[in-house]
Amino acid sequence: MTNVRAGRLAGRPRQDLTDEQARIYDAVTGGRRGQGPQFFPLTREDGSLAGPFNAMLLSPDVGMAMQSLGSALRYSTSLTDAAREIAILTVAADLDNAFEWYAHEPIARHCGVSDHVIAAIKLRQPPALPVLAEQAAYELAIVLLRSSDVTDAEYHAAVGAIGERGVFEVSALVGYYSMLASQLRLFRVGTD
Repeated sequence: MTNVRAGRLAGRPRQDLTDEQARIYDAVTGGRRGQGPQFFPLTREDGSLAGPFNAMLLSPDVGMAMQSLGSALRYSTSLTDAAREIAILTVAADLDNAFEWYAHEPIARHCGVSDHVIAAIKLRQPPALPVLAEQAAYELAIVLLRSSDVTDAEYHAAVGAIGERGVFEVSALVGYYSMLASQLRLFRVGTD
């Protein structure tokens, strides 16, 4: 199994946290992320939060809002699980974010995304996606990541495939995972 590298921030086990920080810790480990199958560890061997979650402790109000947004994007959107994970992997590949790729590749596989599609996204090549909603999520993510504007034609195609709510949710996914990628890079959190 890959090890999660803490980076520039010291790990903070739960017993060393303030009450506000402990609420974030509990929301991450005891919330929906902590239930069901685990595809990557939420905590490191020393009991501190892994990946982007450790940084969220630095500013508890902002960290809790980020944790809540991430949970909502992962568990409460209208997107199919496969479409969601395709959008997340697209951000991870396009921004060369090793941790998010490590965390979400097995989730994507579990959600039915084929090895062929995963490989194409990793190589930054357009995948063959027979499901219209998955294709729309991928294409919108690419446009949001690589262009300064979404054309009317691109917008209307996405709305036609996943609706306005889905378009909003893909844009939120791209923004959230881009923000995490920036923080993971800043704090040098990665995988070994």
